[in-house]
Amino acid sequence: MGQETSGLARAKEIYQDRGARARELKAEGKQIMGYICLYPPTEMMTALDLVPYRIYGDMREPITKADTVFLIVTCAFIRSYLDLALKGKYDFLDGLVGAHVCDCGEKASHVWRNHIEPPYYHFIDVPHTVHEAAQRFFKGKLKYFKTTLESFAGKELSAEKLKEAIESHNQQRALVRELHDLRKPDPPLISGTETLRVIKALTSVPVEEGNELLREVITEVKERKNGPQKKSARLLVWGSVIDDTALIDMIEDAGANVVMDDTCVGTRAYWEDVKLTDDPLDGLTYHYLVDIKCPRTFREAVYGETKKDHMADLESRFSYLRDYARGWSANGVILQVIKYCDTHGYEVPGLKDYFDSLGLPNTYLEHDYTEGALAPLRTRVQAFLEVIG
Repeated sequence: MGQETSGLARAKEIYQDRGARARELKAEGKQIMGYICLYPPTEMMTALDLVPYRIYGDMREPITKADTVFLIVTCAFIRSYLDLALKGKYDFLDGLVGAHVCDCGEKASHVWRNHIEPPYYHFIDVPHTVHEAAQRFFKGKLKYFKTTLESFAGKELSAEKLKEAIESHNQQRALVRELHDLRKPDPPLISGTETLRVIKALTSVPVEEGNELLREVITEVKERKNGPQKKSARLLVWGSVIDDTALIDMIEDAGANVVMDDTCVGTRAYWEDVKLTDDPLDGLTYHYLVDIKCPRTFREAVYGETKKDHMADLESRFSYLRDYARGWSANGVILQVIKYCDTHGYEVPGLKDYFDSLGLPNTYLEHDYTEGALAPLRTRVQAFLEVIG
């Protein structure tokens, strides 16, 4: 590829040193609010002029300090971001919002509170089901979150301000979907690696700054003549958090175009808009509990007249992945899971059954969230691509 300009270069700059931009914003008087995973509603932070800043790990940083306060036989991504916090690399944060995404994630949030002692801390107990009682419960938790945020910010979070913030974040979701549409042509106009850099940059800056970045990237990608090359494999990548381009780089360098994803640093946060309801908390409740499709949330199985219908259940849970595969002309799927991420790992057998029923080749990769783990996986990816091609 030729030299990057404008939006792509800016996204890469932020991606490579997220803390630098956060420290600039803090120097300008902004308050930076860290949050873990997708479930804390960022719109509520934006509405109070707080900068939502998603917490990530670093697969290039050896985990040392976290292993003194957290079990080592747990998700390496969670241990990694906790390790960074204990090493002072998140010292610019004015607060942390945790959420019950999984048991390990909950425990890590509380360890952060006890060992880092941030100026503001709030933990959101997110239900693991989507029925009406769960939605009522979750709305109650968001009301309490609103109260503690208002106390920290020293101002009221009005319905009008919250609706404005929802509209800005919905605009970002629409722009992200437009960005992903640029991956539909063959060859795609933007690579999987470039896309990941952009999405990670978005979670590091105020929403309006992110929207402007997206507009610049979309315009640039449409106009450039030096985009990705056509390859025989067009892959959909599903699974655990991918917050580093190393894995996508490896797959694309092996001879594939990564054209679509279903991960939490990808489509999951952006594929559905928050509905603009009279009480904005209703729209936020539904979006963050029901719209976001993550294995940590249980959805009722589909039953036949006399017994459970396995394939009907898979269809009800995973049909959106079929739509992704068809819409982006994917001819293969990589299911990747970080070691000890049981919430994703337990989904793999059902997903393999589902993709097999669609006649879509698929393979499973497990890794320990380190660069060193990728070398042996490259051989497996190459073998999988030979099957496709």
